[in-house]
Amino acid sequence: MQGPFTDRQLESVARGMVYLERLGLVSIIVVERDDWDPGSPGERQEAVDDAMRVVAALEKQGAKARPMLDTRVRLGPHPADFNHASSAMEDPARPPEAHVLLNDLVPLRSTLRSGEIPVFPSLVLDSFCRSVRVSGDDVLAALVRGLAETASQPKTTAASLTEMNLTPLRLMIINREGGIPSYARSGMPHLLINLSSEYNYIRDTFNPSWRSSRPTALADLALARQCLSYMPPSASAIMVSHRSPKALIGHLITNKPALSSSLPHALLQSTGKLTPDTPTIIRRGVPVQVLRTLDDVDQPRLTKLLEASFGRTLDAEAFYARLRHNLDFVIVAGDYAGAAVVTNEGKAGSISYLDKFAVAPEHQGDGTVDFLWVALHDESYGLGLPYSVNPNGGKEGQGEPRDLVWRSRADNPVNRWYFERASGHMRLGRWVLFWCDAEASIRNRVERRFEAGGGRRIGFVEEGESDRVTTWSRAIEGIPSSWSG
Repeated sequence: MQGPFTDRQLESVARGMVYLERLGLVSIIVVERDDWDPGSPGERQEAVDDAMRVVAALEKQGAKARPMLDTRVRLGPHPADFNHASSAMEDPARPPEAHVLLNDLVPLRSTLRSGEIPVFPSLVLDSFCRSVRVSGDDVLAALVRGLAETASQPKTTAASLTEMNLTPLRLMIINREGGIPSYARSGMPHLLINLSSEYNYIRDTFNPSWRSSRPTALADLALARQCLSYMPPSASAIMVSHRSPKALIGHLITNKPALSSSLPHALLQSTGKLTPDTPTIIRRGVPVQVLRTLDDVDQPRLTKLLEASFGRTLDAEAFYARLRHNLDFVIVAGDYAGAAVVTNEGKAGSISYLDKFAVAPEHQGDGTVDFLWVALHDESYGLGLPYSVNPNGGKEGQGEPRDLVWRSRADNPVNRWYFERASGHMRLGRWVLFWCDAEASIRNRVERRFEAGGGRRIGFVEEGESDRVTTWSRAIEGIPSSWSG
């Protein structure tokens, strides 16, 4: 809880925490404040007072809370890190400057078993057994690491601790700023961040003007990355304003963002649901790479992915023979957790066709589908926009945008998801034809329409494009099936 908060703000946050507790989602709270001045007189007492204030707010809402004033977090690196000092220095997700040992968590376990919410001040125990104040980020990261290590211990060596599963599953950073601002959303928050492929880009391109309005954004992003490195791959973090308790509760129940990051930007902004207080969901995620030649594709892994995703047997020989001549690019998420295959079809390869879009069943619901579609946007119909940057083998936003076309069986349950992301669609017998218009081209058309004023009317389908849907449908109907039988 990253204050300072007014009494009213704290009441709102406490109400959300108590509601979560009633749902069985008990929080471990670390209290921090942005205006802490290191070395100031009375800093330790201030940390205790802040924690007690949170305890009082929780109890006022009907919860039982316990201030963890008998410091159980220790200053300095974890003993295990002394043997790996060089690798720790090279790892950008540095270990925290504090740690907890197995026995240090006994009071925490006791508090949780008693049905109380533990509240930690930003205090640690130094080598002289003195209580000193440090950054709440280090206290939180030390607790996350300690909880994860405790949960992984064999029961024979930690019987008293493993009676309760202490695996940390969600990280909440409740602040006064909200989520991480995004260029793609005109400074509104990112909806979902893939740390594995986006962390460095977000950090390196952070707008200087955001540093005044979101001064802790990058530090909070680094904290999320650090903590998620200790948590299970399915874990997630949420960065949320104190003004959004409902969004916080909704995410913790569903483990999904309130709005999908792969929805069209114009749609998100026009609905009014995207606000400065919209939370950012952060996942460890997976690397995303763009492969330009078939020789770079691991064909057995891609085949396995496609067959698992579609539940059908691929006619691999014919499929890859066609890609040998028609492939534009393949986007691969992680270790073939997902893939998008785009080909050039029609006369002189003028049509950009989404041949396959697949996510492995075990990765459906963990954000991979949105990570993959955003990368697809950046490499096709989103080209030419300043924020369409996928540096992992991609064009980094440079180049001419192309309309993206694909087909899906009319009875495919995924079509509802496609309808929300497509610019248009048309029924073609047993198929539905979908397309996404090149976004930069749309902007140019709108600008020309504005400049034309009351003169010639300019539509989204201009001269020479009136029959484009017919051209698409003829080319796509001629594409053979990729499946056996």
